[in-house]
Amino acid sequence: MQIIEQALNGLCVIKTDVFKDNRGYFLESFHEGKLKQAGIEHNFLQDNFSQSAKNVLRGLHYQNPPFAQGKLVKVISGAVLDIAVDIRPKSPTFGKNFSIQLNQDEHIMLWIPEGFAHGFVSLEDNTIFYYKCTNIYNRQYEAGIRYNDPDLNINWGVSNPILSEKDKLLPEFKNATILF
Repeated sequence: MQIIEQALNGLCVIKTDVFKDNRGYFLESFHEGKLKQAGIEHNFLQDNFSQSAKNVLRGLHYQNPPFAQGKLVKVISGAVLDIAVDIRPKSPTFGKNFSIQLNQDEHIMLWIPEGFAHGFVSLEDNTIFYYKCTNIYNRQYEAGIRYNDPDLNINWGVSNPILSEKDKLLPEFKNATILF
């Protein structure tokens, strides 16, 4: 397992060791000890899966304290463009975003600590996305930012994404409720 820190403080790309042969492959998708050695010392309390058609955009979502969530994310099948936005007001990278393509072939994971909004757009039909979360979901503390916020200027790579009704109503970054 190789953990690569990114320019946005706390965000890490995790490359898993994949062992392939004529039968298929094997990999460790989670190893608490190796993550702790890299400074990712969290208890994970909830796992989630989502399935999405091509061009479905989910996000940008986060939960405010005390139910803020760190997320370890991975694509099980298909591919996504994954986006994380630093929403920690005291961070030197506040308002900056990071993007990476995650897919079933490369087995790369992304660690997104508390204090980041997160979203992704599915690049293939039947994409299955996996989230390992450090806190449980609590509707009262959920929040989000409009995916096409002009101040964030994120290139999602799709012109007409498929959005949930809830995501269509998310506020712009400057009007979002951020309690970090």
